[in-house]
Amino acid sequence: MTNNLYPIKFTPILKDKIWGGQKLKTLLNKNSDLPNIGESWEISDVEGDTSIVSNGSLKGQSLKQLLETYKADLIGLKNYRIFKNKFPLLIKFIDAKEDLSIQLHPNDELAAKRHNSFGKTEMWYTLQADEGANLIVGFNQEMTPELYLKHLADKTLTQILNFDKVKTGDTYFIEVGRVHAIGAGVMVAEIQQTSDITYRVYDWDRVDDNGNERELHNDLAIDAFDFDMPDNFRVSYNKTENKSNEMVSCPYFTTNYLKVSETLKKENIHDSFIIYMCVDGHAEISTNGFTETINKGETILLPAAIINYEITSKNATLLEVYV
Repeated sequence: MTNNLYPIKFTPILKDKIWGGQKLKTLLNKNSDLPNIGESWEISDVEGDTSIVSNGSLKGQSLKQLLETYKADLIGLKNYRIFKNKFPLLIKFIDAKEDLSIQLHPNDELAAKRHNSFGKTEMWYTLQADEGANLIVGFNQEMTPELYLKHLADKTLTQILNFDKVKTGDTYFIEVGRVHAIGAGVMVAEIQQTSDITYRVYDWDRVDDNGNERELHNDLAIDAFDFDMPDNFRVSYNKTENKSNEMVSCPYFTTNYLKVSETLKKENIHDSFIIYMCVDGHAEISTNGFTETINKGETILLPAAIINYEITSKNATLLEVYV
């Protein structure tokens, strides 16, 4: 059965968003007529948004079908024991032409109780940022629920938020309970738990074409905040070429920075699928006589059953992700 498996690509699921732009089309070559492409869901097992294979002999099958057929051969034995036929990660590219809403995500316990869902721990890798662009992460001072609620009521929330100037390569780890938002002019790769649960606390008072404001979730959000979080969300990492450099390692995923300028012989020792997101240049991934090209803005899934493979490039930057 494992002989059928190879490096798998999926058709991106593109999302029109009130704050989206055109960079996913112009910089990452996503094919769409949508006016405001905010997100490209590269690998998704979210209900109603399941990824479909776009290459090779499995073309046309859904990620859910692959899980049901290949089980541990697809995601690894330990992952299959935990997640069964649910894929544990949601992989996206995001383009914010305007500021996203100020938001946070619940932890596993709260998400399970309220929404029958996983929590949403996530990370961002900045692919591109306009001059002066910001990410909003955390507060700029010590915070209490009382002080936060006062600023929320007074519509002065932005006075207590931490605005971080951002440039290409900057990486952030967003734990559950931490307030955050992607600022206007920023494009990121986002790696997260499979969850679409977001608590929106402020949306810049904007309205849609019909004059309606988007729904806020402040009643739910107040219980989901962790007001005592340390200021440890910026990720520092090495960029040694032709070597996997750890960026983020948490119970939900590990992400490495991999700059490739030659042929690398790789071995999967993780009992997990491995995802490669190409954030610059292009590379070829080869195994068992099958070769697939990955270009900037593309994502590829290596099933767990593939142990030995090669990555070849003269100049590619990849994010390497596994659980």
